Amino acid sequence: MKRLFAWAIALPPLKQDLALALALSAYNAVSLIPEARQLGRPQLAFALVVLQALPLAFRRRWPVATFLAIGIPRGLYDDLGIGFAPLPLASMIGFYTVMDRSSTRARWVMTGLSVVGIARAAMLPGHTLYDFFVGILQFAAAGVAGAVSRYRRAYLTEVEARAEHAAERDRQVALAAAQERTRIARELHDVVAHHVSLMAVHSEAAATLLPDRPADAARSVQIIGQTAREALAELRRLLGVLRGPADITGRRASTTPSPSISELEQMLVPVRQAGIAVELRVEGSPSRLAPGVDVTAYRIVQEALTNTVRHSGASEAAVTVSYEPGYVTVSVTDMGNGRGAAGAGPRTPPADAHSGPTLNGGSARPGGSGGFGLAGIAERVASCGGSLSVGPGRAGGFAVTARLPAP
Repeated sequence: MKRLFAWAIALPPLKQDLALALALSAYNAVSLIPEARQLGRPQLAFALVVLQALPLAFRRRWPVATFLAIGIPRGLYDDLGIGFAPLPLASMIGFYTVMDRSSTRARWVMTGLSVVGIARAAMLPGHTLYDFFVGILQFAAAGVAGAVSRYRRAYLTEVEARAEHAAERDRQVALAAAQERTRIARELHDVVAHHVSLMAVHSEAAATLLPDRPADAARSVQIIGQTAREALAELRRLLGVLRGPADITGRRASTTPSPSISELEQMLVPVRQAGIAVELRVEGSPSRLAPGVDVTAYRIVQEALTNTVRHSGASEAAVTVSYEPGYVTVSVTDMGNGRGAAGAGPRTPPADAHSGPTLNGGSARPGGSGGFGLAGIAERVASCGGSLSVGPGRAGGFAVTARLPAP
């Protein structure tokens, strides 16, 4: 039986229905054999019970037509008063298919016709009220099974669609993070190249000054040592950022000067032009930051404000730069609908998310793909060994806060 069941399941749907129709036709015919002598019209009875089952071969393709085609010979069998009648399995399977695969209107219409047919058969000679209730229970069981099958199929379809959407979302987030890593690497490349060039210049100067001006030569050597340490620190960050896939688009690296946190006022101009009143606060004593940290802090503010412009609907925002021993903290808070930087997170951005100002040369689509700026911010914070906090602000809206080491 297991092998037979597995074989039947492996068949195409049309062949499954054909096998069901043939098997049920044979069952109906065999069930009449013991009662053949008591049947009024045995030959017609055999023909009618076979005709009841054969339409099941097309039940999935035309469920309503199949159910009606089954009901005609079944009703004729009862009207003729032939006598013994097999269980209405074909009618029940047809009703199950209608409830499983037909529209809402068709299901209601077929349900009404079924009730009328059962009531009509119960009023024929030889039938009782008991037959009516039995018929109702049989068709109710078949209808419930069909409805459960339909809901289960719809649920599985929805789960598969969600899984596919989640997988696509993960791919897009990974792509956005990879593009952001490439962008960070380009900026750090410029920083490291600057340090190495400075080391080369001072090493040549030291070699020239050594015979006659040892004090100046010593100062140049000291600068070389300090610059080398800074270059090594930036190089470590660069190598850490490049842990992801390399950029294979073949685009040339940017050679524009790296931005600085001291240039925030210039960056806020297009944000204010977009209708958002931005307040900039600097707390503590500004200190010289490592180039990589300086660029990272600038980009975090830039990308957070870009998402505020696009997604928050805010009219006010605040940018805070706080200096403390060993750390610098940048915070961007808006007073919008709680989606400011969240538009860069798991929620899907609006259809016009590609619009909006470009902040001081930055991409108008943070992370290289609309809706993934938060992934880029997280990559930048991780590249510096800092910590990131995102979520609703204390006074509403949304807040992005990054704490970066500043040795």
